[in-house]
Amino acid sequence: MDVELQILKHLKRDARPTISIIDQYCFAYHDLFPEVRSYECFKYLHQGIISPIKRKSLPEIAKVVGISSPQSLHHFIANSPWSVEDLKQKRLELTIKALKEKKITVIIDETGDRKKGKKTDYVAKQYLGSVGKIDSGIVSVNAYGVYENVTFPLIFKIFKPKGTLKPEDKYKTKIELASIIITELVEFGFNIELVLADSLYGEASNFLSTLNKYKLPWIVSIRSNHGVWMPNNQRVRANKWCKFTRTFSNQKSENRYIREIIYGKRHHITYWQLTTDTETMPENSTSFVMTNIQDTKSKMKKTLGNLYGLRTWVEYAFRQCKQELGWTDYRFTNFAEINRWWEIVMSTYLMISLNTQVFLSLNTSDSQNHQTEISASFTTHPQWNYQTGWKNVLNNFRLLIQPSLLLWLIFPWLEIFPNSSLLLGLHNLIDSINQLTTLPLSG
Repeated sequence: MDVELQILKHLKRDARPTISIIDQYCFAYHDLFPEVRSYECFKYLHQGIISPIKRKSLPEIAKVVGISSPQSLHHFIANSPWSVEDLKQKRLELTIKALKEKKITVIIDETGDRKKGKKTDYVAKQYLGSVGKIDSGIVSVNAYGVYENVTFPLIFKIFKPKGTLKPEDKYKTKIELASIIITELVEFGFNIELVLADSLYGEASNFLSTLNKYKLPWIVSIRSNHGVWMPNNQRVRANKWCKFTRTFSNQKSENRYIREIIYGKRHHITYWQLTTDTETMPENSTSFVMTNIQDTKSKMKKTLGNLYGLRTWVEYAFRQCKQELGWTDYRFTNFAEINRWWEIVMSTYLMISLNTQVFLSLNTSDSQNHQTEISASFTTHPQWNYQTGWKNVLNNFRLLIQPSLLLWLIFPWLEIFPNSSLLLGLHNLIDSINQLTTLPLSG
């Protein structure tokens, strides 16, 4: 409806559009925002977060999405009446719906980033994985899903060190936070095929008890000096090395080796050692894993390394998310605001994941097939990426928002030196791009 007519009839105006592919995704969250301006800011942030600007600060995002002042974005994060829990709930509902009851792998990991000063909530001297040492920073425990080599966000929990707790806070270890996350995912209805975690969680009996409580298969890392209690007169023995093909996410492969280590009698938990080359042992890097999966046949030995190898790949994928989507680019000190920012980043992450070929294939209807046919010309762009990875899809998203970003970047010059032909041409180009509401299934 025309904006002037809406004003005359005292109707709530429609939210201003961004790019149709972003609007289509964000519309699922429309009911969570009581104010139309809040919903607009929600969409603007998705557009700005996927943009190629180096730092996703609110002032920089405002410049590229056509907002005269970043104050409206700050108000949306700090004061607008919307619930971050409702947003998380809706995001997980969309994820469940898109998966079509398919089984997923869940990766539990933590991420820590440097934060200077003492004003930001829950910042303390602690181990930060991003720098590989103890430093001043903020840490969260995260769960990510993997389906058909595509990652997508699930749940994150902030870790609150003892010295930073507020009166209303209750201290929870990272192990407890990870257990809470698993419980929430199970209760939410995710069909979990496998859980992967590193040695921090792998050597925590409470965490493993939670996994066993819900009868979830798991593979966890353990340290090389991991100890096991055995009865008297029993010994440790190792089976022969078995060669398997380690297949990476880019479909390249290398020969690796794996063997089972048996402590006394074989029990419901098995231990394995993996290496790249048995001839250079022990100088060459090795890893040790523990699993409750009981199949010890040759096929299991050959697939176990690939299954646990997913975790390393997801760590890389999350680094890409942090670098590309601005996980640490916030300028807030209050955690309630940081939490809102992180949840919007997670929503943006999911938007990219749902437009990968894997998810589009699960959710393609006849009308979407028709749209793919009429929009095939989009893929003829010389910079269009035909590969199906998450970052490749992000590249294509950036191509689609490029004319809009350029329009707002040069708009101040068009006010000084009016050029109606250029302005009309850009608007026509944007209208053409807005024919697309989902990415084509393939190139």
